[in-house]
Amino acid sequence: MKGIAILGSTGSIGVSTLDVVGRHPERFRVVALTAYRNAERLAEQCRRFRPSYAVMVDAASAEELRMLLADMADAPQVLDGAMALSEVAALNDVDYVMAAIVGAAGLMSSLAAARAGKRLLLANKEALVVSGALLMDAARDNGATLLPIDSEHNAIFQCLPPGRADALLAAGVERILLTASGGPFRETAPEGLAAVTPEQAVAHPNWRMGRKISVDSATMMNKGLEIIEACWLFATNPERIQVVVHPQSVIHSMVQYNDGSVLAQLGNPDMRTPIAHALGWPERIDAGVAPLDLIEIARLDFEPPAPERFPCLRLAYRAAGEGGTAPAVLNAANEIAVAAFLDRRIAFTDIARVVEQTMDLLPTVPVDLGGLEHVLGVDAEARRLAEQQSAALAA
Repeated sequence: MKGIAILGSTGSIGVSTLDVVGRHPERFRVVALTAYRNAERLAEQCRRFRPSYAVMVDAASAEELRMLLADMADAPQVLDGAMALSEVAALNDVDYVMAAIVGAAGLMSSLAAARAGKRLLLANKEALVVSGALLMDAARDNGATLLPIDSEHNAIFQCLPPGRADALLAAGVERILLTASGGPFRETAPEGLAAVTPEQAVAHPNWRMGRKISVDSATMMNKGLEIIEACWLFATNPERIQVVVHPQSVIHSMVQYNDGSVLAQLGNPDMRTPIAHALGWPERIDAGVAPLDLIEIARLDFEPPAPERFPCLRLAYRAAGEGGTAPAVLNAANEIAVAAFLDRRIAFTDIARVVEQTMDLLPTVPVDLGGLEHVLGVDAEARRLAEQQSAALAA
């Protein structure tokens, strides 16, 4: 049996992971579950999956969890604080780590898992966006296996020859075709986007996701972050990555080869498929996902993303091209801007403005590979500047 730690178990990816794990009790044992402050849901998960450890980042929520589990005979050891995430990710009993904490908050624990040589199931794209060199070096130097959970990157991985994910040219790969649904505003006139509400932005037509990532999908910043992530995962450059809008979300991504072949991975839009792939790899295991019925779908559409509707995509290509600290600045500014939009302090169209202004204010410099201090310092400064820009727009 493989021991698994699920970082962010109460979120959508964590819940889907537990669903898959629960279908294979003979293969997986839950060692640790973590959450930020949703003590009630984490308590329910602890009662069902009986982990040895439960982590709440918020100390008050950890105390609430202890009270909720007080009558449980084999209650897990409850830890609190951000450092505890890294501790459980590196436990000897843990073989696989599902990194599903949204945003830069998941960076430290993802690095801890890589440094401990775990199989890292990476659903936290920001870890690669903010510090791709650090994470990839840590995985290589410590014998960790990094498998992507994003449906797009998992699809690319499945369409590449085994063992060639970091040598695309040698494998005959011409380019990666990264598919995007286009989100809820794929057909909205650009001049109508300023009036978009948070409720409209989080109403994704195909996927059930958290609020932040749903807004990123609506702006296509999510796709922009995936471009940067793909550059690190597959050792390529942004010029070899093309974004294709595919509203049905059935083809999750494609790989084009130099012989004219294009390989695609298809499936219903359900995150349990890439999760099951990464958990079972190199085998295939049941995910509980309904089989794809192409006759029922009947058609597959493709179109280019409209640059005037999705300026965040241009900014992500800019960050990927500049390299260095630019992706970290892009990500930090976006997190601040999205939070301001969800709080109704700025308009939907202001998200891209805040990000671009922050990128213009912070010059790109090489990342200091000696440690995290440099990256975290850039992240903090970008957040400070983005808060300033958001406040100015809100005034």
